[in-house]
Amino acid sequence: MRKFAPMIATLSKIKHKDSPNFFLIAGPCAIEDESMALRIAEKVVEVTDKLSIPYIFKGSFKKANRSRIDSFTGIGDEKALEIIRKVGKTFDIPTTTDIHEPWHAEMAAQYVDVIQIPAFLVRQTDLVVAAAKTGKHVTLKKGQFLSPESMLFPVQKVTDLGNQNVAIIERGTMFGYGDLVVDYRGIPVMRNYAPVILDITHSLQQPNQASGVTGGKPELIETIAKAGIAVGADGLFIETHPDPKCAKSDGANMLQLDKLEELLTRLVKIRQVIL
Repeated sequence: MRKFAPMIATLSKIKHKDSPNFFLIAGPCAIEDESMALRIAEKVVEVTDKLSIPYIFKGSFKKANRSRIDSFTGIGDEKALEIIRKVGKTFDIPTTTDIHEPWHAEMAAQYVDVIQIPAFLVRQTDLVVAAAKTGKHVTLKKGQFLSPESMLFPVQKVTDLGNQNVAIIERGTMFGYGDLVVDYRGIPVMRNYAPVILDITHSLQQPNQASGVTGGKPELIETIAKAGIAVGADGLFIETHPDPKCAKSDGANMLQLDKLEELLTRLVKIRQVIL
């Protein structure tokens, strides 16, 4: 039995709450500039309104977990957060970003509706506690090194502080040195603890490449997404960009923006079949 209300039920600005569809977290990997963020959000809002999909805009204000010191990390913390806030106000939608230090939590909470804990950091108690104490919704990415069952404990760290608005994001498990595999058996397991969101694009990363730049297999986005909906994922997480090859972060595994509508249309049909 589900122990927590679906994430969308308690987000005041989210649209299509009565829709039977999965919800969607989508946006660029990192905030590159204002016009790009607004362009992406406008397109995703258009598509999700057409398909009655609840939508949360995502953009990282800072990329702290880069392989190389010369990798893009951001345009400035407050500048990026201001852009995320503008996206939320412009389209009247909830927004989310990830944090990497406990002191980021209170800062980010002034700009976004949902705070995301990265997979590499999900066992960092101070970070999870700081996010929970903001009172914002919290999403916890499952560590690439953790079992589905072990995600009970990060969830409990949030709920033990009185914050029931928590969800888990599945993003694959390390397979060898440079690949990830999604174990779909874990989705129903983790749904016993909290709503589960499947991170499609990060599940297709190929980390630890010799070049120091993460690779990916975007041609499998639809395959991963279809399977996630079929096994009952509550939501999907998709990073998207008008021109992924020119994206400043994670372009190798992102979905091209103009392909989003066709993908979501097919996924909605699968959702209708399994309900």
